[in-house]
Amino acid sequence: MGFAELSITSNFTFLTGGSHPEEYARRAALLGLEAIAIADVNSVAGVVRAWSELKKIREEIAEAEAARADPIGPPKPAHLPDPPRAPIDHVPRLLPAACLVLEDGMRLTALPRDRAGWASLCRILSAGRLRAEKGDCLLDLDDILRFPQGLELLLHAPDRPGADWRQAAARLIDGMEGRLHLLIAPAYDGQDAARLDRGARLAEALGLPTLASARPIMHHGARRRLTDILTCIREGLRIEDLGTAAQANAEQRLRSEAEMRRIFKGHEGAVDRAAALAERLRFDIASLRYEYPSEIADGETAAERLQRLAQAGLNWRYPQGISERAQKQLEHELRLIGKLGYEPYFLTVHDIVAFARSRGILCQGRGSAANSITCYALGVTSVSPEIGTMVFERFVSEARNEPPDIDVDFEHERREEVIQHIYARYGRHRAGLCATVIHYRGKRAVREVGRAMGLSEDVLSALSSQIWGSWSKHGPEIARMREIGLDPDSPRLKQTIQLIEEIIGFPRHLSQHVGGFVITEGRLDELVPIENATMEDRTVICWDKDDIDALGILKVDILALGMLSCIRKAFGLLRQHHQADYTLTTLPPEDPAVYDMLCRADTLGVFQVESRAQMNFLPRMRPRCFYDLVIQVAIIRPGPIQGDMVHPFIRRRNGEEEVSFPSDELGRVLGKTLGVPLFQEQAMQIAITGAGFTPDEADRLRRSLATFKKHGSVSEFRTRFLRGMRANGYDADFAERCFSQIEGFGSYGFPESHAASFALLVYASSWLKRHHPGIFACALLNSQPMGFYAPAQIVRDARQHGVEVRPVCINRSRWDNVMERTETGALALRLGFRQIKAMREDEADWLTAARGNGYTAVEDLWRRAGLAARTLTILAEADAFATLGISRRDALWAARALVPKRELPLFSGDLDGEGIVEPAVHLPRMTEGEEVVEDYVAMRLTLRSHPVALIRDRLSPGIDRRLLTSRSGPAFRPPGSSGAPVPG
Repeated sequence: MGFAELSITSNFTFLTGGSHPEEYARRAALLGLEAIAIADVNSVAGVVRAWSELKKIREEIAEAEAARADPIGPPKPAHLPDPPRAPIDHVPRLLPAACLVLEDGMRLTALPRDRAGWASLCRILSAGRLRAEKGDCLLDLDDILRFPQGLELLLHAPDRPGADWRQAAARLIDGMEGRLHLLIAPAYDGQDAARLDRGARLAEALGLPTLASARPIMHHGARRRLTDILTCIREGLRIEDLGTAAQANAEQRLRSEAEMRRIFKGHEGAVDRAAALAERLRFDIASLRYEYPSEIADGETAAERLQRLAQAGLNWRYPQGISERAQKQLEHELRLIGKLGYEPYFLTVHDIVAFARSRGILCQGRGSAANSITCYALGVTSVSPEIGTMVFERFVSEARNEPPDIDVDFEHERREEVIQHIYARYGRHRAGLCATVIHYRGKRAVREVGRAMGLSEDVLSALSSQIWGSWSKHGPEIARMREIGLDPDSPRLKQTIQLIEEIIGFPRHLSQHVGGFVITEGRLDELVPIENATMEDRTVICWDKDDIDALGILKVDILALGMLSCIRKAFGLLRQHHQADYTLTTLPPEDPAVYDMLCRADTLGVFQVESRAQMNFLPRMRPRCFYDLVIQVAIIRPGPIQGDMVHPFIRRRNGEEEVSFPSDELGRVLGKTLGVPLFQEQAMQIAITGAGFTPDEADRLRRSLATFKKHGSVSEFRTRFLRGMRANGYDADFAERCFSQIEGFGSYGFPESHAASFALLVYASSWLKRHHPGIFACALLNSQPMGFYAPAQIVRDARQHGVEVRPVCINRSRWDNVMERTETGALALRLGFRQIKAMREDEADWLTAARGNGYTAVEDLWRRAGLAARTLTILAEADAFATLGISRRDALWAARALVPKRELPLFSGDLDGEGIVEPAVHLPRMTEGEEVVEDYVAMRLTLRSHPVALIRDRLSPGIDRRLLTSRSGPAFRPPGSSGAPVPG
């Protein structure tokens, strides 16, 4: 009759299960099981992984059968592994499940019979998760009895059931109406025969049928040691102290039908009943049907509304008249969107963006959505797809039959408003953020496994130092281990390294996605369980983006970008001081002065091109148009660098090397980038055109780029790619370089459309810096923390561009930095209280609210604003009273003198009717060096002399001292530099 394992614990029961869901799936296929149920503790986080693996096994078997039927057919793609060696008659079914652990310790495995059962399970888990903190689940019997529809429950038999347990079991028997079973399982301790007999007698007393399970926590016995290490990490123990919590043996593993019948001799009926129940459970997770929010409004269907909004948006985008190409592209996209039924998705994103704009929140779509003229017309993206190659199918494909994925960046300071709007509009039962599975990586694996194995901290530090050095897939090299003082022959060290390699890739815990929202028409908590996030007022689902992609579930990425906050604040300052109203799309285009500035690498603070690598490359690139910025954004990335694409591109751009193409077909793909592949779209087109990939294979290659860090799957395509390029007559060296570049994209690579979206922000921030350096610096300071540079460097750069920067002033400053008019009518940058390290915003707001016509002394501030002595001291240390003629030391003295008046009652009254009168104290003036030091201590910046200027006398005479920066001098530029100022 077969056997179905109905209670598997995977490693998504974090720090407990010793095997991946995928490993269970493949092992079950090799063992010939009828079905498996991944039943993690109070979670269904791992079920999609097992389902995807079983789907992959079916594809492998079909491919192998096709190869046997057509032995002269095309070679097997390299990304598909060899067919399993053991004969497989069929692939086991996956039964989604969860092990429900109640607060009183009772355990039940819940198995959905149908879609209603899955909804009940999700509602139960959501109820328990939402009443607990992140990572916990508080369930009781009432939760289960509230949602019993469509569920089969397996009640785990305890060794010694008490009266409370029997009472709870009786309630379940009454509530489940024949859908309750008693699960009996071995403990592999030599007492299993008696244990199984007791379980059978308990079942008979309760009137329940028994079901057999091995209750595996690992797919194979080889995982025993790793399972013990996981227990050590969970309990905070060393392996020597694990005691009875350790696995007694390697027996608690996935087992075949023959093994189960041997273990359950005399209780074979329990084995048969497990298979029989599995046969009755027909729910397949693939049957989950995700419904978009309908987005029907005012009697308009979603299709009619999208058509109207898109056409109106196109008229808005092209006020001088819509080009024929743009109109045809919109019609093509709308036809495909309508055919696939994605209109509600685009309307959902449109409405979210419209809300943000109604609140003055700057936002912009990026990623593959920038390939869509529909997104451009709806205002989701700000870059016309006509700039690049309009490849809408890169975004929405009928062949893939999967929902599109739109990423929208919002101001990082105001994204929470958008997130809370989504919750408010759709309800928390219809909207939730995706999870992100935090996996073990090198350093964490070394640290946690090493401590569990009892290694000392210095040994762990030495091992960690090799993560980015000589640590290969087989651990650190032996010679290198000797160099750093470790003994590679130490048995414990060897075993530790093996366990580190084994645990890498294991899930550690769930976190929240950076912004991926799942929104549904019906109840989200009947599609997937919802739980609390660490952040207040955030709820998340338990599946990550790969899981929801596999199931075809819509996700809208609500992301945060600091530069959008900066640009929005700069636009606000331009309206305030120049009465100029700009948006990202109305800035003067193709300004030569902006490109001149970029060619000088004068880009401190400019989006994406402020790093040293970008600054070094800009004078060589010499951008003169917007598409040059698209290339600039994309080229200084690991993909093009690892693929050795940077130098050939520059040589060709500068006329030092002939622009040539391996073929006319690839010339059409690579023409805009002078024959050098730089973008993800080009990598895909090379695979299709040059290596003979099918569109489906190219799409799998694209997906592998995004998951390379997690799975390392890009290299699986290597043989297939190189063989295809060779078959089509391409040079082996060119093919190798192309594939190296594709592998580099796995670390970090841009699609052309994404680079174009970012290039718009590069141009906007460059335009602001070139024409309004003070406003740009003010907005940049008010948007911190962000970017590469500290406030001191931003201030220094602004002064080098002729901006007058004024110090923090008790009477003129506010919390934010502001622009104020000088006597000549120019704008000066006034530093705000936010630049003082220890200052709080509420204190600054109270200070400014009570200021009136201004403060005259430290005591005046104390009396009128009622600030604490701590705040007075902070302001004095920041020299905020200097404009009142009060030096830093005098202000500190005055602030300290006020402390007894409020905090020491003994001195609050007069003595003998006369107050305490102290003679005036004359404090010595601080030196320039002391002032500079105190500025950095209080604010991490100074408007006084550069620190190096204070030691000019000690510098080598070989250095031209005129190049050193004084208070108003030029920037220090090392000989041979590109001219970019060095941060101060």
